[in-house]
Amino acid sequence: MRHTITILVENEFGVLTRIAGLFSARGYNIESLSVAPTMDETVSRVSLVTRGDEKVIEQIKKQLNKLIPVIKTEDISFMVHLEREMLMVKVKDSDESLALADEARAKIVDHEQGSYFIAELTGKTEKIDQFLKDIGEKNIIEITRTGPVGMRRGIEGFVV
Repeated sequence: MRHTITILVENEFGVLTRIAGLFSARGYNIESLSVAPTMDETVSRVSLVTRGDEKVIEQIKKQLNKLIPVIKTEDISFMVHLEREMLMVKVKDSDESLALADEARAKIVDHEQGSYFIAELTGKTEKIDQFLKDIGEKNIIEITRTGPVGMRRGIEGFVV
């Protein structure tokens, strides 16, 4: 099963190497990884997506919590939460592709008439996947996406 794990870490050199090394050493795969600073400049928030059963995920969380720069971890997969992913895609310019982008509520951030446009789209992974399928592989020039980031709902925050 797919799990989204949020991790608060000390914002210091080598933290990602330690996290990636932990996964690599145990044969676990990281499907996506996103890191950004928090309001506290000494702390960063990692959003990590991986797959495994409950036993594997519990083991991953225990191993992560043993790493010195890790402040705390949380598997939000079974909590009421929101997940979003961002896509930037360069597409061959056509009326049909522009209509699909408009229908998906993508923001056109660059456009050269008759040549290409770059669309920015944020939403659930399924929405992103469907948009790419609708546009069609033959029309896509270049693509980059963040992978999912998540946050549990409610007034309480996942903070230090």
